[in-house]
Formats: sequence, C-alpha cells, structure tokens
Amino acid sequence: MIKAENISKSYDSIKALDHVTTEIKKGSIFGLIGSNGAGKSTFLRLLAGIYRPDEGEIFIDGENVYENENLKSRLFYISDDQFYFPTGNMKDMADYLERIYPRFVYEKFTSLAQMFHLDINRKMSTFSKGMQKQAHIILALAAQPDYLFCDETFDGLDPVMRQAVKRLLADAVAESQMTPIIASHNLRELEDICDHVGLLHQGGIIFEREIDDLRLGIHKIQCAFATPKEAKDFASLDVISHHNRGSLATLIVRGDGAKTEEVIKDMSPLYYELLPLTLEEIFITEMEVLGYDIETLIY
Repeated sequence: MIKAENISKSYDSIKALDHVTTEIKKGSIFGLIGSNGAGKSTFLRLLAGIYRPDEGEIFIDGENVYENENLKSRLFYISDDQFYFPTGNMKDMADYLERIYPRFVYEKFTSLAQMFHLDINRKMSTFSKGMQKQAHIILALAAQPDYLFCDETFDGLDPVMRQAVKRLLADAVAESQMTPIIASHNLRELEDICDHVGLLHQGGIIFEREIDDLRLGIHKIQCAFATPKEAKDFASLDVISHHNRGSLATLIVRGDGAKTEEVIKDMSPLYYELLPLTLEEIFITEMEVLGYDIETLIY
C-alpha cells in the first residue's frame, strides 16, 4: 500500500503539491488525472523517491521511500521524458537495469521486444517518441516491479499500441498484484483500465473514488414526449442535469435505476432509453456538484 501523509513540494515560489494525503491500495490500477501543471509528475517522482517532500512523508508497504535502495528496487518510474544512454540501445538499458532489479527477466524483455517489433540492438536515440515509450514499457514489465509509476505513458502511442499496453498492464496486475499508478490529463485513456481515479488540482487531490462506486446510482436517460417537458416535470427524480432539444430530454439522475425508469414510464414518453455514462460524463457531473468546471481542471 502507498500512503502519502500531508506531503508538500515547492520549486522556489511555485507550490507544486500542497499538503496531499491519500492512500493507494496494493493491486489496484490508480488513475491520476489533472491539467498540465497540476502536480502529477511531481507526485509520481515523490512516490518513486526521486524527490524528497518539503513536508510530510510517503510510505510504501510501511517503509519511507526516500533514499531507500531496497524499496526502490521494487519501484519503476516511466517518465514522460524518457532516460536512455545517449549512444545506448535497448540491450544496454536491459543490462543496466538487470543489475538494479533482482526480478528482471531477460527472456521477458526479449520476448516483449519481439512482440512490439523493436530491435534491441538499435540506438534508442533513433527511435521515435512512441517507440521510446514502448521500449521503456517493455523494460519496466521485464523488471517486474511491485509498483509502476507511469507519467503520460500513452502519449505518442498509436491506438493499437495503447490497447496492447493496457492489456499487458492488466495482465501484470492479475499475475503479480503489481500496482500501476498512471498519470494522465485524458480521462478516456484511463476509463477502460483503472479501478480507482483521483483528480489533482492546484497541488491537492480534490476528488478520489473507486470507478465502480462512481457508476453506481447515477443514470443517463434520453426520453421524448409529445409535449416538451420542463425541469419541474421531473421534480420527483433527483435530477443532476437536464437538457432539452425540442421534445427530446436528456437527464442525468441519481437514485435507483429501476425506480427512475418507472417514473419515466408513468410520464407516458413516446420513447425513452437508459444510456451508459462514460467516466468523463460522471466526472463532469460530480465536479459540477462540487462547484468546479471540469474543463478548467483537466484540459
């Protein structure tokens, strides 16, 4: 388990993180979202023990992470700006990491490189950004860490590679209880892989929830009536948002789905349908309830 207790980090006069407290359970896939400059990269570097917090402490499995070599051999950080030896190739990086990570499996490294069609003897400086991302994901998975910190890992990957990486991460979690923490500014990237999500804004985590809990008790309904309905006509429902386009109404409603459906049926609609909510729609709804504009928080 990761436990951050009241951590703060500043760069001169810029406060990157401001008294952040959170817990991330082992074996979960945690999505950390926020706009550029929200503090996501700083948070990951603190978790990885690269930075030391100005205030507070970070514990991973009960141990303080900073300057803890034994613990760091169980952590892997994939930066948005990847490190590699200037004239080195993937094999050089694997040889180097094999000395640091006791569970590094060289056969897994070569197998994944073949799967991604990457030449391990080619200089990494000649790789495209997407290929460099793939190379570091391969190295990370071969290292078999307990905790994997990913900073905008899907940026630069084409759609096919994104799905392949998500599948590999999910397999690693299922097989070894690895805990990935994935920082992104794109909710859509996290929706089909993460089971927990937290929103970082202006140096603090202002929202954190299990995705399954987010989806419970909230429903999107489209319904059409012979005569357009106003918001007051749905007063018996806990309506979070209501939009009309002529006779077609779109509602987002809290409460029991079956009871909500009964209320709509009793209003004699010409048509109605319960629609699945995307994670982005749920987040927009939740943050509007808290008084935030989601576009200022993420995009």
